[in-house]
Amino acid sequence: MHQRRILVAVTGGIAAYKIPEVVRVFRRADQVVRCIMTSAATEFVTPLVLQTLTGEPVRTALLDPAEEGEIDHIDLADWAELLVVAPATANSLAKLAHGLADDLVSAVALATRAPVLVAPAMNVNMWNHPATRANLETLIERGVRIVGPGEGELACGWLGAGRMSEPAEIAAAAELLLASKSLADEVVLVTAGGTREPVDAVRFLGNRSSGKMGFAVAGEAARRGARVVLVAGPSAVETPPGVERVNVESALEMRDAVRSVWSEATVAIMAAAVADFRPAQALDRKIRKEDLAPDAGLTLELVRNPDILAEISKDRGSRIVVGFAAESHDVIDSAIRKLERKGCDLLVANDVSREASGFDSDTNAVIFVWPGGEIEELPTLPKTDVAAQLVDRVEKLREARR
Repeated sequence: MHQRRILVAVTGGIAAYKIPEVVRVFRRADQVVRCIMTSAATEFVTPLVLQTLTGEPVRTALLDPAEEGEIDHIDLADWAELLVVAPATANSLAKLAHGLADDLVSAVALATRAPVLVAPAMNVNMWNHPATRANLETLIERGVRIVGPGEGELACGWLGAGRMSEPAEIAAAAELLLASKSLADEVVLVTAGGTREPVDAVRFLGNRSSGKMGFAVAGEAARRGARVVLVAGPSAVETPPGVERVNVESALEMRDAVRSVWSEATVAIMAAAVADFRPAQALDRKIRKEDLAPDAGLTLELVRNPDILAEISKDRGSRIVVGFAAESHDVIDSAIRKLERKGCDLLVANDVSREASGFDSDTNAVIFVWPGGEIEELPTLPKTDVAAQLVDRVEKLREARR
């Protein structure tokens, strides 16, 4: 995300103690940050702390003649490229929903033309109250984005929803709002992770895929404004902000999930490590050693799984389809052959035998293999950077088609 102007509006909730870290996250990303506060917010965090972290004056009053002479509240509203209200109390949500402007935060929110991101924080009963729910619905209808709240132990002692999202979550949601909207008209289908092919009630055949590469691709497409549907095999990776996740286990389930959204998709990026084979028969009970003859082995009959990438490539029409190939040797030659077999628009190959590349790594070294024989080899990069490079190529393919 290029350097942008972010105005953080702090209201009077105990979660205001997290705002210095929110500011730090934005500043580490080289964003220009200013803060405004309600009078109640100053009871939880001092303006001096936020002024020190931002390097900018902090406004706390709507009608202070000295402050109005230095930075008019309308100038603040015009200055902001994004307004982040955090924590957003039940009272502040009500003011925003009903267009009140009786303090600095509500007046700036009413005057700004920038996108607004709200991070609610309150007691669980206040969060669940019909008045709060109605206010949220009103704000969402107006285009205000909501991040959180999380669930857990609240400052008041209750358990439930109402915890303000963590600073990193707020920053990720802000990035979604500020990032390029170059894919705003696209519906991007991404598959990620490995599949598990059941053997019996407790065992399965699987692979080592963590899903990190596919999740990074999904997150990058969402940041560029696409509607992203992520069909994911079992994975511990968190769903990127703005991504719709569909969980599956087996290759057959993944195929069904892909087909269910295929009519809407304009781009498909098939990063999942789909098992080539599955047991011909999966037992609904556990196979026990004592049920077999002493020292006897066990033979599994395997059958081929459907080739999801080849199927959708044949049926792609005007869609862009990208495939992945995880190889352990003869990487380029194998990738060229796979591209010819699958018939997709681009194949992304990586050598999983290399250090710091492939399964469960945070970095990857990939090769883009194009129809016609063109080869692009990238250096080892974080998977987020590889995802950005890949989505750049998808955009170029789209422009060439147009």
